[in-house]
Amino acid sequence: MTGPELREPDLPRTAKVRTGALRTGWTTGTCSAAAARAATTALVSQTVQTAVDVVLPDARVVPFAVQRCEVGPARAEAVVVKDAGDDPDVTHGAHLTATVRWSDAPGIHLEGGIGVGVVTKPGLGLEVGGPAINPVPRQMIRDNVGAVVDLVVRGVDVTISVPDGELRARRTTNARLGILGGISILGTTGVVRPFSTESWRASVVQAVSVMAAQGEPTLVLATGGRTEKAALRMLPELPEVCFVEVGDFTGAALRQAVDDGLRDVVFVGMAGKLTKLASGVLMTHYTRSRVEPAVLVDITRELGADDALVDAVAGANTARHAYELWEAAGVLRPAGDRLCARVAEVLTRFGGLPARVAMVDPAGAGVVAATEPAWVSS
Repeated sequence: MTGPELREPDLPRTAKVRTGALRTGWTTGTCSAAAARAATTALVSQTVQTAVDVVLPDARVVPFAVQRCEVGPARAEAVVVKDAGDDPDVTHGAHLTATVRWSDAPGIHLEGGIGVGVVTKPGLGLEVGGPAINPVPRQMIRDNVGAVVDLVVRGVDVTISVPDGELRARRTTNARLGILGGISILGTTGVVRPFSTESWRASVVQAVSVMAAQGEPTLVLATGGRTEKAALRMLPELPEVCFVEVGDFTGAALRQAVDDGLRDVVFVGMAGKLTKLASGVLMTHYTRSRVEPAVLVDITRELGADDALVDAVAGANTARHAYELWEAAGVLRPAGDRLCARVAEVLTRFGGLPARVAMVDPAGAGVVAATEPAWVSS
């Protein structure tokens, strides 16, 4: 069987074996929402805030310390310091700052200030020219500010800034992605989970073994929380123990599946991770692998697409950008099916187990392509 060279890069040197539980942290999105809520509360009450409660996307309420707060009649500012837990990244310790002013127009008007990157290329799911504040953090900021102010009748201008964000961004891939001038405000759950550590790899291996011990025949590997939810909807007949959130450690999970005698593997992911896997990379941590545009270009050519689409995909900024180009050209389903087939071939060749693959849309709302047609959302 031919195909790309199979590679499983080792973990970053910063990943350490931990004997105890890893401490979770908070995303830049959560810290921005906390700062915005604290500043809005200060503006409304005209009192300095030293702590604030924040509502996460799963409706949990968590407390945050406010590092600094200033308030005046028409403006308030608050700072929350990011704690990334036991998986610190370049934004660990960053001062997420929210400046809130009253506005004449009802609603919330969100802007990026100093140290928050500006989007200059498509493919990120954000408006070109706008701040690099992702959809879930935007909604978190709206929800938490809206808990303090009735946005139907009053308006606020909210500016998120990070004083040293431009310097921190130099240690990220933002510039390559077309995010210039600062960091991105990220997060989908509000919580930083230490996916990149040796302990997370150990937990994936353990989860596979626990599933196998239950006598279940089908292992479902999902790359993250949104893909796991999509997988649960896709295969509702399977017990929850069959679903393992694999993070970056697909290779480790497959080896354990073989060791445990499993014979049926399903993999569910989004375009970026699937593209890495299709190119033969079985450990997909961002520091050890990158999306190979050649895979997406080859698939586009296989469809018989015109040169304009092939060239556009070749110049795509991200795998998501290529996804959007396929979608706009009306070829998302056949292109996605081919991408899933390539991933299935890689996984089968690596583990020796027959693998089935599904691709979830960027929002995690549904399956848009798969090796099994019945899985695709109508």
